[in-house]
Amino acid sequence: MREDLRPYWVKRAYLVMRDGWIDWFVRPRCVQLGAYANIMSPWYVDISGPNIAIGHSFTAINTASQRVQIGVWGRAPGEGQITLGNACLMSPGSRISASDSITLGDGCMLANGAYITDSDWHGLYDRIDRADEATPVYLGANVWVGDHATVLKGVTIGDNSIVAAQAVVTSDVPANVVVAGNPAKVIKALDPDVERYTRSDLYADPHKTAQQFKELDHYVLNKNTFWSWCWTLLYPRARRER
Repeated sequence: MREDLRPYWVKRAYLVMRDGWIDWFVRPRCVQLGAYANIMSPWYVDISGPNIAIGHSFTAINTASQRVQIGVWGRAPGEGQITLGNACLMSPGSRISASDSITLGDGCMLANGAYITDSDWHGLYDRIDRADEATPVYLGANVWVGDHATVLKGVTIGDNSIVAAQAVVTSDVPANVVVAGNPAKVIKALDPDVERYTRSDLYADPHKTAQQFKELDHYVLNKNTFWSWCWTLLYPRARRER
């Protein structure tokens, strides 16, 4: 990770501007977007459709080429829903597409390129209409969906379970296991008695956590000066000479 050479006040000004963008452009796309949303480059997030509810301390990491996408395409206007619990994380290129209902519990994490959907969107022979039966998807608390893994229609994944990179989940997954492969199978059991530290724990008191991050920024960036930062923008090689 590149060293942040901005002065503390410059980063704070950027965060105020970013939060304003979230409040003005992103929050109206949701029926709920909880406090302390940390949406990096929020101009690259795609949220569309009705009934999208997101808990507090949501983190989305966007890039120009890999947008986070959350979309509801219901069977009729106003139908379909996506619900994300508190402290969920979506990494670059991750997508959630709902026809009827997708729910993620608190502290769920989607790695780069992960995809969750509750529908095939059309049949094997009827390529126009989706199936009549709703097949909702439910992820319990602290589920981790790995890099470019896919969770398909009708799946329930139990608390704390992990979907390995590039796995394709086509059937229910119990709690406290690791699944891998296509179709995904259980390859390891996790000890439910081992103490764990999750995003739900990190953001249990979101205001306190936000203050801690603010204090850390001040400690790390306070030594940076405005003119030296400007110099690295005009002369990028200066970064290598530090």
